[in-house]
Amino acid sequence: MQRVLVDQADITKTQLQEVPSEVLTDGQARMKIQRFALTANNVTYAATGFVIGYWHFFPSGIEGQGIVPVWGFAEVVESASDALAVGERLYGFWPMADELVIAPQDMGHKVVLDTTEHRQKLPVVYNRYTRRAPKSAQNEGYQSLLQPLLATSYLLSDWLQDNEFFGAEQVIVGSASSKTGLGLCKFLSELSVRPVKVVGLTSDANAAFVATQSGADSVVTYNNIETLEKVPSVYVDMSGNAEVKEKLHAHLDQELRHSSAVGTSHWDQFRPKQELKGPKPQFFFAPSQIEKRRADWGPGEIERQITAGWKRLAEDASTWLDLKEYNGLEAVADVYGALATGKSQPRDGHVVTL
Repeated sequence: MQRVLVDQADITKTQLQEVPSEVLTDGQARMKIQRFALTANNVTYAATGFVIGYWHFFPSGIEGQGIVPVWGFAEVVESASDALAVGERLYGFWPMADELVIAPQDMGHKVVLDTTEHRQKLPVVYNRYTRRAPKSAQNEGYQSLLQPLLATSYLLSDWLQDNEFFGAEQVIVGSASSKTGLGLCKFLSELSVRPVKVVGLTSDANAAFVATQSGADSVVTYNNIETLEKVPSVYVDMSGNAEVKEKLHAHLDQELRHSSAVGTSHWDQFRPKQELKGPKPQFFFAPSQIEKRRADWGPGEIERQITAGWKRLAEDASTWLDLKEYNGLEAVADVYGALATGKSQPRDGHVVTL
């Protein structure tokens, strides 16, 4: 099998490695990974691999080298399990590789859980796979790209509403050109009753894109942070850019009611310890909001709402997203490298087919 290793000390560096396939044992199934997306989200997985634990999902067994998780589709090519038959397709969380051996457990409602021992200690939302009928490559490309990102966008919107926007009058979405940031702006702009203004914070280069596509009430660029209104605010940070965060905290100070850290797409400008004015940033962990809503509403409801939400935004995805398709793991180095170094364009949606 082939897999892509990422240098944990310098996450811009990758190498393609060939290793023997794992021998199947009773209760396991071999999944041939066929299609997955590459986004800034995967850069965040690498940048927070030790802090949050993303390196633990698919351990490489090599010191200093990790495997970044991706979202996409795979097909059962060999099975020693009653839970999965050869030819079935699953959507979910995979390694940046061409195959994975899982220990599937049928959970009903088209859900399969990987019960591999080391994954049992990890958040269950990442270990759940959904059975999928064969669909078109384009539909699978959009789902691979948008479902995980817009699911996070939806959960952020729900979390803000759940907390009554922390008493703020404006929500500032950092790195609003990212697909998760764009999705949050779009979900907030949909609300029929919205007590806050939505401000898209982005670079000069992406300001026109955000203004046209996000639905935000206004757009502010990083070098104009001082123009933000000094009113009670919430900052939702997708980039982890330490300089931007410091400037925004200094400008709003006590008017900042909450500061949320979601992603680290600007990982190279991230500083884990900062002395900031205003509230201390809190990390937003999407699985925690899912579990809260499961307790509030019962099993299945938050998943139903997330699915309806991301599909609704995806209906017009072709107007704000250009699907870029690549063949083979050999293409990963350039695509992932562009994302990790901030050279990818916000309209581009990258999908790798194996």
